[in-house]
Amino acid sequence: IHKPEGALFLWLWFDGLTIHSQALYEELKQQGLIIVPGHYFFPGIRDTQWPHQYQCLRLNYAQDEAKVRQGIAILSQVISHYL
Repeated sequence: IHKPEGALFLWLWFDGLTIHSQALYEELKQQGLIIVPGHYFFPGIRDTQWPHQYQCLRLNYAQDEAKVRQGIAILSQVISHYL
């Protein structure tokens, strides 16, 4: 987790993630969790040799605690297949 510094979301980096953040978004969406794929926040970087841009996602945690816990459970279950 990147230091949030007062934001309403967390930046999560999954070093070694074997799926592109966009494909992860699609899979999580089917499970009822919406995240923002990280690659959108690296404009102008075309170097596919730098995987960090595809291993990050942004997760909003400005929800009630039960929803946040539910989202983390979904993320944990899905992401475990790709690490």
